[in-house]
Amino acid sequence: MVTIGGRAHNIDEINQVGKLGYPFAEINIDSPEKIESLIPELLQLKKRYGFYYLAHYPNEGNPADLENLRRVFVPKLKKLIEFSPILGIKKGTMHFWMDRRWASEEVISEKIKMLAELCEHAGKNQMVLCLENLTARQDSFRRYFEAVPQLRMTMDIGHGQLLSKENTSFGFMEHLFEKIEHVHVHDNMGGTGVQDDLHLPLGDGIVDYPKIFTILNNKQYNSTITMEVKPADMARTLKAIEQFFAVTFLPFSGFIKSQSS
Repeated sequence: MVTIGGRAHNIDEINQVGKLGYPFAEINIDSPEKIESLIPELLQLKKRYGFYYLAHYPNEGNPADLENLRRVFVPKLKKLIEFSPILGIKKGTMHFWMDRRWASEEVISEKIKMLAELCEHAGKNQMVLCLENLTARQDSFRRYFEAVPQLRMTMDIGHGQLLSKENTSFGFMEHLFEKIEHVHVHDNMGGTGVQDDLHLPLGDGIVDYPKIFTILNNKQYNSTITMEVKPADMARTLKAIEQFFAVTFLPFSGFIKSQSS
């Protein structure tokens, strides 16, 4: 079975996801100072709605500025990961652009070292770090997983439709399925840039969700899916997902499906 939750960018959306009855909210963990100040409220909401949190970490800034990434971004992300035990977070999504088609070998090599360091830190905090696909395809991701075995993937199906003739999810499912720990779902009309990342409810764009979900189901995907759409669009998106998967709404009761893979 898969477990379906909702994306929540702020306290108001966390409340909306909770009121809709979903078992988890994927929340922004983007500023150590901000999160520290919100901990009492986040714990109160967690208790009120009986759900749990997944983490969505901040963007990296300039993806080629290795000095800033090493000096600022990695330490910041480590601090954010350290909130995981307090908030009961077992899984977090991060962004690290290193598409082999455009990123230099120096950038890729140094970022792999940073990923290894971050994954080790995540493990010490009893959580798993999942790298989200942006423009990169499976051939880029394969190298990351070979170098950092404990790294897992958030497969963003909407992102897979951008800058690609065929949704890149098909390549990820074919070659790296065992590394897919989490899935983001939202729709769009294709395109080439951030402005095209529309986060529409399923069915309002051109993403071939029926085919993608059929493959995931046939491969027996049984972890988490976040609906990365507005709370008002989640009920409709959930119906699209339920056509292909057996869905559980039970609260989180275990660790991570692929820890042994």
